[in-house]
Amino acid sequence: MSLEICSLSFGYKNFPLFDGLETEPLRRGELTALVGPNGVGKSSLFRLIAGLARPSGGTVRLDGGDMARLSSRARSERIFLLTQHTAMRAALGVFDVILLAKRGWRGGKATDEDIAHVEEMLEALGIEHLSDRMVTELSGGQQQLVALCQALVRNPDVLLLDEPTSALDLRRQLEVMHLVHDVTRKRNMVTVAALHDLSLAGRFADRFLLLHEGRIAADGHPEHVLADGGTNDAYGVGIT
Repeated sequence: MSLEICSLSFGYKNFPLFDGLETEPLRRGELTALVGPNGVGKSSLFRLIAGLARPSGGTVRLDGGDMARLSSRARSERIFLLTQHTAMRAALGVFDVILLAKRGWRGGKATDEDIAHVEEMLEALGIEHLSDRMVTELSGGQQQLVALCQALVRNPDVLLLDEPTSALDLRRQLEVMHLVHDVTRKRNMVTVAALHDLSLAGRFADRFLLLHEGRIAADGHPEHVLADGGTNDAYGVGIT
């Protein structure tokens, strides 16, 4: 059971990004770090997987099924993308915005199970004290934690995290990545996190995908990818 990217092609006007991009299956229960320098298409790849952009060729398959054949609603229930830009402007409290994310497309009244799950994830992220605060009153780092909480309460099959720790201090970065790693295993999700901090990625990821020049330049255990020198070529500096 896995996520597969098969011969994916995509680009912007006069700027092709991918031409037949392929990956080995991304397995459930594993945290994969998507790494590579700025501008190689990490965010664009996430948008393609989530169905927010349409490829010019190729497919994204989840557990053998073509995701393009699903409705927008069905796709959003199976894949959750947490983008880099987490600024929240809704005049709602923290608990309410997370509960809304938990309920998704469902109407009606929240169940006791829904409420308990939101409370559990607030506590797991250490932000239960923010529960009654308005999201517009929070710092950037606090909003990022709330957005991550929204992602985790959805229980998606595929969790895509685009720089999930960029606004967090070091202690929070470690706590968040530890939680994401544990939740991925516990819920048997496919989790892919785009990360610039290679030391943080190497500490928690089960696998590295190095994206460079429109292709997967390296794929494997973080220690092996960092040791083979491919990251030095991609980033243009001596990392290893």
